[in-house]
Amino acid sequence: MIHKRLRPFNTKDTYPEQKLDNDLSQGVVARGTMVFLRGQISQDLDTRESLHVGDAEKQTAKAMSNIKMLMEEAGGEMEHICRIVVYLTDIRYREPVYREMGRWLKGVFPCSTGLVVSALARPEWVVEIEVTAVIPDEA
Repeated sequence: MIHKRLRPFNTKDTYPEQKLDNDLSQGVVARGTMVFLRGQISQDLDTRESLHVGDAEKQTAKAMSNIKMLMEEAGGEMEHICRIVVYLTDIRYREPVYREMGRWLKGVFPCSTGLVVSALARPEWVVEIEVTAVIPDEA
């Protein structure tokens, strides 16, 4: 791992009643260039079109695709992600959102916070994912 991950764990052990498989950690120690990404939603970043209305899993896949693209544009990789904050409009979306997010973050072990909120900026958005990353000095 590029950054020092404090107490890494997998959600399948922490939440055995849920069908999750996310590599997370309690903390991350990193040195380098910080990258802050605004909350990503299921939107085409070029056309600003909202995609996958009503489908939390597909919205998550698009948000994570946007994150990957922005990390690469910043000169980084997904492995440089240190912290994610996930906003959901309904707790019932948690499992499909975290399952999809886990596919993109396998082996990364970021710190993660999840919140359920009453709404996002547009009513068709049901998940938003915010990222903080650090591109190591040697990268």
